Amino acid sequence: MTKDTSLDDIENPSEPANLKFLRRLVTLLTATMILGVLTVIVLLVIRLNAPAPTLTLPDQVTLPDGATASAFTIGTDWFAVVTEDDQILIYDQVTGTLRQTVTLTQD
Repeated sequence: MTKDTSLDDIENPSEPANLKFLRRLVTLLTATMILGVLTVIVLLVIRLNAPAPTLTLPDQVTLPDGATASAFTIGTDWFAVVTEDDQILIYDQVTGTLRQTVTLTQD
């Protein structure tokens, strides 16, 4: 004969020590992961809402006669224009004056 038992009839046995430790460890890990994800989200929001740095460039750049620009890059206090005849023209970012000309050679 089998006896039908409901959940109310079953006594709550005490948990073994290892099972209590494991349950607490999983709960702690879950809380740590939630805090980590929230921290990443907050840092992303702060970083993405920060104002973008402003660049100071002259209104126009005077290239040497016959030079055609093919690329442009910006450094900390300079900017460079690469021309189609394989020259790099390095200008001062504030004044716009030519600092240096580098001629590229093919090996």
